[in-house]
Amino acid sequence: MPRTQKQDPEFLQAALIGLQHTLAALEQRIAELHSQLGGRPASPKAAPAAPESGGKKRTMSASARRRIGLAQKKRWAAFNAAKSKPAAPKPQKRVLSAEGKARIIAATKKRWAAFRKAKQTPKPAARKAAKPAAKKAPEAVAAPAVAAAAPTE
Repeated sequence: MPRTQKQDPEFLQAALIGLQHTLAALEQRIAELHSQLGGRPASPKAAPAAPESGGKKRTMSASARRRIGLAQKKRWAAFNAAKSKPAAPKPQKRVLSAEGKARIIAATKKRWAAFRKAKQTPKPAARKAAKPAAKKAPEAVAAPAVAAAAPTE
């Protein structure tokens, strides 16, 4: 089982100081390389600090906001215009002529009259056909008895 070493504040302070010296040496070496590359020499503390959460808030001018708003309205107008175009014009509805309507009405009346007439005439009652009797097992049929030949006189 690994042993955990109790770290006291003096030990941590010494480690921090050692790391800061290493960092300073690395920053100096980076600055030398920049100068060799022809860039501007970087000072050891030229690295930008991390921005704090309470940093300066960026603001936008009124004209910039107006330009952005107009551009957005233009985009939405183009989107809605493309969306509202009908895909294809609807075909015209067909119109029923008076003559055609009269023929349909006459045919409907004729069909209803035939229906009512068929309902009034009684249909002949269908007779049920007598079902044939179920066949029974054949009985033992005795041979026809031959009458004894009696002398007929």
